Amino acid sequence: MAAINTTGIWTEVNYGQKALFAAGNAEELKINKKDKNILKKLASKVQKIALEKSNIEKKKLWYEHNELKLKRPLIFCDPENGWNEIFSENMLECTGVLAKRWELVLLKEIYYGEQIKDDKPIEMFFDLSYKYSESDWIEHRVIYGGKSGGTYKWEGQIKNLEDVSNIKYPQISVDYKTTLENLNLANDIFEGLLIPRIKGQWWWSLGLTIDLVFLIGLENMYVYFYDNPKLIHAVLEKLSEGWLEKIKFLEKNNLLSLNNDDSYVGSGGLGYTSELSLSGYPVRTKDIWGFAESQETGCISPQMFEEFVFPYQDKMLNLFGLNCYGCCEPLDKRWYIVKRFKNLKRVSVSKWADYRKMVEYLEDKYIFSYKPSPTDLAVNSINEDYIRKNMKEFLNVTKGCVIELIMKDNHTLGNNPENLKKWVIIVREEIAKLY
Repeated sequence: MAAINTTGIWTEVNYGQKALFAAGNAEELKINKKDKNILKKLASKVQKIALEKSNIEKKKLWYEHNELKLKRPLIFCDPENGWNEIFSENMLECTGVLAKRWELVLLKEIYYGEQIKDDKPIEMFFDLSYKYSESDWIEHRVIYGGKSGGTYKWEGQIKNLEDVSNIKYPQISVDYKTTLENLNLANDIFEGLLIPRIKGQWWWSLGLTIDLVFLIGLENMYVYFYDNPKLIHAVLEKLSEGWLEKIKFLEKNNLLSLNNDDSYVGSGGLGYTSELSLSGYPVRTKDIWGFAESQETGCISPQMFEEFVFPYQDKMLNLFGLNCYGCCEPLDKRWYIVKRFKNLKRVSVSKWADYRKMVEYLEDKYIFSYKPSPTDLAVNSINEDYIRKNMKEFLNVTKGCVIELIMKDNHTLGNNPENLKKWVIIVREEIAKLY
């Protein structure tokens, strides 16, 4: 995870769920009286939703679900890039940079509770990140394109074994002063309404292969699995060592945060569980959910995955109390390997996986984290009959598994946010027919 970029209101520093925002400079820490009043009004709405009986019930459902006790599927929808089509900057009332960021966080929570109405609970917390910077694995990246969020390519800097010495462990520098000032400001504004808390979000995935791809190049990676296996092993060994050092630093400095709550864990799903117990501070990896995936290697054979990827990811996931695995890569062909990860609980079943096989593999022993196709929402008006037919078939086949339906990876909602709300209604209706 790169250092926090504080330019613009849309900068989120975590993957999915609530955004964690930090101030960038002293000027941004100033929120004027008018903006404070706007934020207080929105926070009051969030508090009201959080206290509703139906919302409290949702939390209970996630606890049962994550402990494999709930038999009906849960629904979680993350608009992701679709948020841009729900809230534009000119819709915001606040004028300050930081106030706009915080306004957007609150508006999203209200939209979840009042509009999307999936199974995501609304909490009376207002999450803030640490203000920090982090060095890169290599001194200079060579990237072409990528302006305004467009496509880009890059040049792999590690071309041979001698280059591996150029990989440096990332170093984290935390600005505690700004972080604390940010927290104090939030406490002042939300007192009696929401509880501000600092949540360290230092990575999304510990999969390693995305870092591998950036260091040696995507095409090179696929060739080197066969032509230069020693280089692949050397880079992954260096990456895993670097991540282990980073984790040690975070534990030692009490920078890890619990995620056994409304935190987004893995590639979908919420972390509520009583199976992770905290015995003391600092928070350790054994107290939290871990997560890895390897989407970049989705096209290699299971044997190659077992030889090149599994051993290094295994070192990472062994540290955690519970684990999630997988994202968009199909896991049906490599399940016999993946199931060996310690404390595995949540397993991603993407549209590229044979979900019928995954029913046999997962049964009711793991969380079946299914990812319906976001293309169903990326149109002007959704095809309700098509969605209903596919969902009905899926639910019938998977009944008996511990299902969560995670609508994510939305790059557009077809400029029609109603698509998302209608999708939730359709899915709820089909679930009700069977459960």
